[in-house]
Amino acid sequence: MNPPKHIVSAAAIVINDKNEILLIKGPRRGWEMPGGEVEEGESLSQAAIRETKEESGIDIEIIKFCGIFQNIGNSICNTLFIAKPIGGELIQSSESLDSGFFPIEEALNKVEWKDFRKRIEYCLRPEIQPFCIEFIDDNNI
Repeated sequence: MNPPKHIVSAAAIVINDKNEILLIKGPRRGWEMPGGEVEEGESLSQAAIRETKEESGIDIEIIKFCGIFQNIGNSICNTLFIAKPIGGELIQSSESLDSGFFPIEEALNKVEWKDFRKRIEYCLRPEIQPFCIEFIDDNNI
């Protein structure tokens, strides 16, 4: 029997002092929260910090762990954090076509990829945290 192979990722819902959410625009999924795969030897929170910097140019501080969305069909565990910006400047990068801070409702309306809007909404509701949402999606990440 082969050992299971899982992808662990970390994403940050970054909220600034104007109550705006940081989004990046990826080439494939459109607007979404910054995040990506956890590298070997890296903690979940370190991955969220690194990915946010790489994709948006923004330095963040993790405020709290919110929960996990587990895609059982593709063996992906996406961990989600709330964070605040502490420096840096918005950039375009090889990983994002655009980035910016948007009022919450506008940000939610921009996010159209699969259940990513729901992920942000869950992170904005402390009364349901921590959460563990398990679902099956075999199609694609």
